[in-house]
Amino acid sequence: MEIISGGVTAPKGYKAAGIYAGIKKKKKDMALVYSVVPAKAAGTFTTNLVKAAPVIWDRKIIQEYGMAQAVVLNSGVANACTGALGTENNEKMAAFMASELGLKKEAVLTASTGVIGRQLPIEAIAEGCKLLKQELGEDKEHAGLAAEAIMTTDTFAKQYAISFELNGIPVTIGGMSKGSGMIHPNMATMLGVITTDLAISKELLIEAIREDVKDSFNMISVDRDTSTNDSLLILANGMAGNEEITEKNEAYEIFVKALHTITTELAKMMASDGEGATKLFECRVTGADTKEQAVILSKSIITSNLVKTAIYGNDANWGRILCAMGYAGASFDPDKVDLYIESCAGSLKLVENGMAMDYSEEMATEILKQKEVSAIADIKSGNCMATAWGCDLTDKYVYINADYRS
Repeated sequence: MEIISGGVTAPKGYKAAGIYAGIKKKKKDMALVYSVVPAKAAGTFTTNLVKAAPVIWDRKIIQEYGMAQAVVLNSGVANACTGALGTENNEKMAAFMASELGLKKEAVLTASTGVIGRQLPIEAIAEGCKLLKQELGEDKEHAGLAAEAIMTTDTFAKQYAISFELNGIPVTIGGMSKGSGMIHPNMATMLGVITTDLAISKELLIEAIREDVKDSFNMISVDRDTSTNDSLLILANGMAGNEEITEKNEAYEIFVKALHTITTELAKMMASDGEGATKLFECRVTGADTKEQAVILSKSIITSNLVKTAIYGNDANWGRILCAMGYAGASFDPDKVDLYIESCAGSLKLVENGMAMDYSEEMATEILKQKEVSAIADIKSGNCMATAWGCDLTDKYVYINADYRS
């Protein structure tokens, strides 16, 4: 497996574009990902009962057809809580893009992100679809433009690509995602598109992505708010030329491993880019009786505001971590917990068997000052573990969200 440059255009047969259509005041606000041939399509979506129009559209297309050839995305307007007109405008966006590409509207998936409650400026969307068609390209620069165009409060574009071999045949997976705030997925991510030239059955593609998000996008949180628009879409166009994967064999396992690399890296980028954040905060819970126990405990730690503010202040206030574990809802023995912190500056044991160690506060502070910080809690009762990712909580988060609509 090899990391390569680029994003959604890295696999064979994919093109992308990112343009300014006038939805937002200045920044790029529409993106397109296009496969030159029809592709198997799968996805996972928000568990929020309030679902945006594009979420409902995409779920229907994937369930009824399982195929798609394009994904058109906009930022600036979420098209959520917009009623019948919002549904109509979303379908128009798919139809406009389909017309430009010579496709049926059912071959176009949609995604939107931005302010809830506003209607899509449909004239700008129509012109944007024309521009997207004109600007389509297959190089990494076009992938980067698409990733940039779906950003809202993100501070950098998030994309990743890797290649691997199946029986000597090179296969590639590329992906892009956006998300900085309203991130507490229980399905996928804010917006994400993954492309691959792999040949695989629709059924296995769906299973692979649904299983994968449990340990990748479902394990991140910035602010404990699950969006109305969460959508992770994957297209597989088969242009690598491998023998189609139709059963859970060695080739399937290789693909699953590669897919997890993509989703984990994109998830970590999103967690590190939380609104106002200064660092990525990783938490590993080990020695658990069950995977579920480890998941509950690790996510409780990364979502605790008191832990997050301590991480921001470079304060090794380990009592907040044990407190967050204690109210998580998963039973464990506090008198058996060992707790460590680590970063590129070193590793330090803070707690042994639920009691403070005689550690150096200066060393602890230096470890916590780094851009990527980990906490490891060993509860010493089993062989299961889980890893969750979050970020610190700063005053900038409040400033960003206090005037988000302006």
